[in-house]
Amino acid sequence: MQKTSKQFDEIIQGCRSLFSKKLQDYGASFRVLRTPSLTDQILIKVKSLRNFQLTNISKVGESEEENFMAIVNYSIIGLIQLEKGFADDFKQDAEEMLNLYDKFATEAKDLMLRKNHDYGEAWRDMRVSSITDLIYQKVLRTKQIEDNAGATLVSEGIDANYFDMLNYAVFCLIKFSEEKEIFKPKLI
Repeated sequence: MQKTSKQFDEIIQGCRSLFSKKLQDYGASFRVLRTPSLTDQILIKVKSLRNFQLTNISKVGESEEENFMAIVNYSIIGLIQLEKGFADDFKQDAEEMLNLYDKFATEAKDLMLRKNHDYGEAWRDMRVSSITDLIYQKVLRTKQIEDNAGATLVSEGIDANYFDMLNYAVFCLIKFSEEKEIFKPKLI
């Protein structure tokens, strides 16, 4: 699991870098979004992924990796919004947003490590398309919980679903990074 821990950190570092650059470009414009809007953004990304996986065509040109990175970042943004609530403007402190990003990335990693222990890193034997389907299922569950005003009888809440979607997306990004390592040309 040390390998997975290191890989998780590398993936999150790339996602955070993208988040930070967008934060510089746009400010914290995501702060005006309510959580159902973020869930719908994840829905758009996972539908794009499923469509590409079925057709092998992307007319917009977004790669699977870019879509999974977006799912990681939208999930963390959703967690930020759950904690802070939405704002009427996006004049937020960038350092605070990055600190919240780091807080939720750390919580996601801790959860991932606990689940990997219990499930024996079963995700490593799964197909990317199966993990994509699990993200899709989590999105639909989240939408149902949101439509029920956050009420559940026996299920985890919206935050748990965001954490799961984030970690599933990281798993796919790890799988892609490992494929690139396998096919790396060697100099003779």
